[in-house]
Amino acid sequence: MWETVRSVASLLLSYGLLLMANGMFGTLLGLRSKMEGFSTETTGLIMAFYFFGMLLGALNAAKVVARAAHIRSFAAFASVMSVAVLAHILLVHPIAWMLLRVICGFCMAGMIMIVESWMNERSTNANRGRVLSLYMMTSYLGSGTGQFLLTIADPASFELFSVASIIFSIALVPILMTRATAPQPAQPERMSFKALYKTSPVGVIGTISAGLTNSSINSLGPVFGAGISLSIGQISTFMASILLGGMLLQFPIGRLSDRFDRRTILLITALLTASACGSIIWITAQGFSLWIFVAAMIFGGFCYTIYPMASAQANDLAAKDKLVQVSAGLLFAYGLGASVGPVIASQLMGRFGPEMLFYFIIGNTCFLALFALARMAVRPAGVQKARFLPLGALGSSSKQIYSTVQSTISRRKRKTPQKEH
Repeated sequence: MWETVRSVASLLLSYGLLLMANGMFGTLLGLRSKMEGFSTETTGLIMAFYFFGMLLGALNAAKVVARAAHIRSFAAFASVMSVAVLAHILLVHPIAWMLLRVICGFCMAGMIMIVESWMNERSTNANRGRVLSLYMMTSYLGSGTGQFLLTIADPASFELFSVASIIFSIALVPILMTRATAPQPAQPERMSFKALYKTSPVGVIGTISAGLTNSSINSLGPVFGAGISLSIGQISTFMASILLGGMLLQFPIGRLSDRFDRRTILLITALLTASACGSIIWITAQGFSLWIFVAAMIFGGFCYTIYPMASAQANDLAAKDKLVQVSAGLLFAYGLGASVGPVIASQLMGRFGPEMLFYFIIGNTCFLALFALARMAVRPAGVQKARFLPLGALGSSSKQIYSTVQSTISRRKRKTPQKEH
């Protein structure tokens, strides 16, 4: 186990730096959008374009890797990401920022694909779960601690953009120095979305619901904080509480879902997420208190377990030779939710107030709970279960992103006639 950890230590360090910079920059951009006078609706559109870029990266980044190999591709993605971050302060316009967010999402998808596929290749069946657990801790710690970088400079100035750009550049160093062997890509066929839904309706709806919730809170949480007059330090603590809370309950809830009907645990988790949202709204109405950070941590702990449980539910019902295709389809389902979540939530916030972010999540999670309850009446429990594995708040994993891009490449190669020599 420890030999494997040592072999991927540089990859984990690069990934932690990436998530630290990306987590800070996402929050910074939400705050800076309001400072620049952009409406809440426009801010939601800007943030949603990041997830659209991730989908484009999931479909096309592997062509870059196939052409330039893993290390040079990572260097290219990180360099472009670093430049795009700085370009935000040179081109202060909503349309420019939307395009830059697409570029950032594309590059981030490529870098995640490279780091995670390397880690999977270096892991074995015996220690893969433990290595993944360490990876997920790095993910949440990086994103959570990155929030506190907001306090080192004024968001209205250029310094924080420079800090994010510097960290993205420094993230190059560990992976450029690694001795880890690049993985051999698989070439699965893609499963249609209709077939995926027939396999597991709860898995698909749960994944879309998680995309709606996670992208909305990640993108518009800072806008909510600014809307209720939190200071920069309080906003960074609020966002960090949500992200770090997501790390705490992954395994306890995951193990419960392994022991009991996963849909029941998913239903309870969805309702507890809605209850945590209600607590945040109530605390906000009473005036600021430290309890809002406790409620935020509880909210993050529950809401970030919805996606991995939905994924596990889909894998429970999938044929064993279709697991990779199912994971690729779930990435698409998550991307659908993530792309429209900030748009819908921002429209509601702009019209009715910042607290509508959490009312939107309440409606979303309550619908998921009702849907799970309805499906439990249709399909009884008792299937062979796949093991629960934690997944990131961004909804990305190497199995999903890497299999998606490789399936696209292999399908295009089959369609391209071979030239005769």
